[in-house]
Amino acid sequence: MGLFLSTTTNKIDKKGRISVPSAFRTVLSKDDFAGVILFQSYTLPAIEGVSMSTMDMMNNRVDQNFAFFSNDHDELATVLFGGAVPLVFDGDGRITLPQHFIDHAQLGDQASFVGMGHKFQIWNPELFKDRQKQSLESVKSQGVTLSRKDT
Repeated sequence: MGLFLSTTTNKIDKKGRISVPSAFRTVLSKDDFAGVILFQSYTLPAIEGVSMSTMDMMNNRVDQNFAFFSNDHDELATVLFGGAVPLVFDGDGRITLPQHFIDHAQLGDQASFVGMGHKFQIWNPELFKDRQKQSLESVKSQGVTLSRKDT
């Protein structure tokens, strides 16, 4: 499994079509599914993007961490999977964003694809600049760093 890295801003056409960055498509192409799974972030004004294999991993984690018929299981599964949309790439590497995703992320005629390792997010470019600044300030002020342990 590859990693989603960097930030790329692309245009959204009037039909809601946007080209997924080629480096992201390369990571996604390692799955049998020729597309991407998108869902609304439940904490940010952004869209989350993952591969089908990452979605499978998330499903396993939900099942492992919560009793199968518990409210917590069902609520998180509803948010993650009930709102997820599998989108297949067209011949030009584009997807068509559903209008409710465009509205949620407050997208106009551009969107920024933000690599986050095993997932990526799609942001309004101006909102992402603010988010990036807030994240840097938070990491600095809290002294967030990685441990030296290998996992």
